[in-house]
Amino acid sequence: MAEPNKTTRAYEAIEGMITFQELVPGSLISEAMLMESTGLGRTPVREALQRLARERMVEIHPNRGVFVPPASIEAQLKLLELRRSLEALAVRLATHRALAEQKRQMREVIEQFRRGVPDARAFDAILKQAHALIVEAAHNEYLSVAMAPLQGLSRRFWFAHLRDPESELRAASRLHGDILGAICHGDETEAVTASTRLNDYLVDFAYATLNPPG
Repeated sequence: MAEPNKTTRAYEAIEGMITFQELVPGSLISEAMLMESTGLGRTPVREALQRLARERMVEIHPNRGVFVPPASIEAQLKLLELRRSLEALAVRLATHRALAEQKRQMREVIEQFRRGVPDARAFDAILKQAHALIVEAAHNEYLSVAMAPLQGLSRRFWFAHLRDPESELRAASRLHGDILGAICHGDETEAVTASTRLNDYLVDFAYATLNPPG
């Protein structure tokens, strides 16, 4: 087994390259190329790829390489159907189960959203933290397993189709901040309502990609 920190570093690096299309959708890449890109060895890269495959970010084809599947609107809409229900459950549970330390961290994330973020990559880091805090606060490890690929794939689609980053980052910051704020206040109804508003926004965003500007 690789050291956990190296595997995590490999996962985060490769996931970031996929999210921001440094690894071109539809391309076939090799483990050797990823080892060179990440500066990490075969074992952590291979373990990271196995996790990414479970989350459907890549497809591993023995003796051929690693395929980065394209992100389609059809797939995005299907996963948002499932995310809608699961995320509502997650925020409902988090409203009642979040610990004081988790709420403190949520308030810090809310403040980061309010201050604004300089670019998409910085926002990605904060967004991952927000997603992780909600799932952790639900205190259900099975929910965590189910939510990870849904959130990861929907993040990938969203970042890949940003047309007006400044406006979209503001909108997404507000929507995610509303969810965290409701959880911190113990308001289950508002938390679920805010979660639904976020999902509606993501669905509308996905449909809007069918009509590119100009």
